[in-house]
Amino acid sequence: MILIQNLYFLLAEPGLFALLTGLVISLSVGSFLNVVIYRLPVMMEREWQSMTATADSADAHQEAFNLAVPASRCGQCGHRIRWYENIPVLSYLALRGRCSGCKSPISLRYPSIELLTGILGGFIGWQFGLGLAGAGMLLLTWILVALTFIDIDHQLLPDRLTLPLMWIGLLLNTQGIFTSLEHAVIGAAAGYLVLWSVYWLFKLLTGKEGMGYGDFKLLAAIGAWGGFEVLPLTILLSSVVGVVLALVLMATKRHQMANPLPFGPYLAIAGWIALIWGEQINGWYLRMLL
Repeated sequence: MILIQNLYFLLAEPGLFALLTGLVISLSVGSFLNVVIYRLPVMMEREWQSMTATADSADAHQEAFNLAVPASRCGQCGHRIRWYENIPVLSYLALRGRCSGCKSPISLRYPSIELLTGILGGFIGWQFGLGLAGAGMLLLTWILVALTFIDIDHQLLPDRLTLPLMWIGLLLNTQGIFTSLEHAVIGAAAGYLVLWSVYWLFKLLTGKEGMGYGDFKLLAAIGAWGGFEVLPLTILLSSVVGVVLALVLMATKRHQMANPLPFGPYLAIAGWIALIWGEQINGWYLRMLL
């Protein structure tokens, strides 16, 4: 009886039901994102090596490696991860953060990414519901999480993620989900060209490359989702966060000025914020000015 009452309560509260749905689905997706974050750069490196290798040096018997195979294993002992050892967050807690085979520690990063993705997904469900806008924002959030951690690890924003993200944004906005198609197209073009111009200006003045082409494509994708209106706030927020974090890291001696910091995570975080709260932030800023 209590279970039926609880189910009725969930169904009677669409916001709560959408929150829990987004949370549960995103926890599972977060587990898959751990695979993407680790394997996609390795896949790209192997493909590059296979293209540059000669026929004699190419290994015809190289083990298949993609997002599906081989099955996940412990990096220390090779223990194959069973399905019940791969339940997001819960398996980590049940195993007390250690491999069931060799008892070596499991990185806290894996459940952290699952939990982060789940929390963000729950928020998106509560904020946007379970319609097309909510589904789109969930997909955007998942891809941004993957791009953020890949860029942190490898200073790389793969075209396999940024370009589909841009096209999906444009397709959704043919229906005016987040902005008009006209604004989305202008946003995609302007997002790319703004950072492209900054890149070449910086290179002409210093002879160095200040950012990668993946950053251009990521900002183009954000413009395709939210239109050109979100670009100024995205650039401003990403720049401020990047400068503050760089100063903190240098002050704590955890980063040297000569070492580059990836800009993609700041763009991803700033773009996500601008897409959700852009109007409110801009309205608050204008009120402060007036």
